[in-house]
Amino acid sequence: MAYNLLKGKKGIIFGALNPKSIAWQVAEKAHEEGAEFILTNTPVALRFGELDELAKKTNSKVIPADATNLKDLEKVFTEAMNEFGGKIDFILHSIAMSLNVRKGLKYDELNYDYFQKTIDISALSFHKVLQTARKLDAINEWGSVVALSYVAAQRTLFRYNDMADAKAVLESIARSFGYIYGRDKKIRVNTVSQSPTPTTAGSGVKGFDGLMDFTERMSPLGNATAEECANYCITLFSDLTKKVTMQNLYHDGGFSNMGMSFRAMQMYNKSLESSNLGIKIDNDED
Repeated sequence: MAYNLLKGKKGIIFGALNPKSIAWQVAEKAHEEGAEFILTNTPVALRFGELDELAKKTNSKVIPADATNLKDLEKVFTEAMNEFGGKIDFILHSIAMSLNVRKGLKYDELNYDYFQKTIDISALSFHKVLQTARKLDAINEWGSVVALSYVAAQRTLFRYNDMADAKAVLESIARSFGYIYGRDKKIRVNTVSQSPTPTTAGSGVKGFDGLMDFTERMSPLGNATAEECANYCITLFSDLTKKVTMQNLYHDGGFSNMGMSFRAMQMYNKSLESSNLGIKIDNDED
């Protein structure tokens, strides 16, 4: 059911790749709620993704851009303002990548060139987006900027690796820019800490299925889906959340406030019983 929450609003959505992407789901929901927006991703991602299909479905324009490149970002914002005949009202930053994770490198054995790329792509790109938008005065007063984060910014999670550092930087940027943008332009900046979600990138991480199962058992409401995250993002773009800013907002079924759940303890006890019976349990630590 649509509520016209974004009727008349214009925006830019960074990071949609295919229907598994949270950004893709946000775009579909934003369209349903009456928004117009630009879709953007890297030229490489556009070649391997399905963004033209989404653009056709939502009557949107696609502008290729590398979010780590300031010239590309200036082009995106300038073209967006030309397309809409003025400023925009919302931005979604859904960009993250770690070569260290993809290649299975352990945290104490990081490749530092990869690490720098992780930070640049997954966190500094957010600062560059905000800095460029501010330089061009591209966002209307009471506009909203949302970036997607994860609880590994606060808690150590097995195999999340240098992405945890990137998410911590991302959330710090949201607070620092949220103060400046809120003070000067009444623009709010928040991050959403989403449940582990089976996107194309997430599904390719070793052990992801186990993580999904664990968080599902730990969360009283269960894992939040990509579609549910999209619905939450829409409320943050809307005028219903005009005084929410500089926050890291957990959208994870309650996982972030749990220590141990009954369902998770049951599984642990089964594993413990098997171990006591001499059954070998895989304990591939890193």
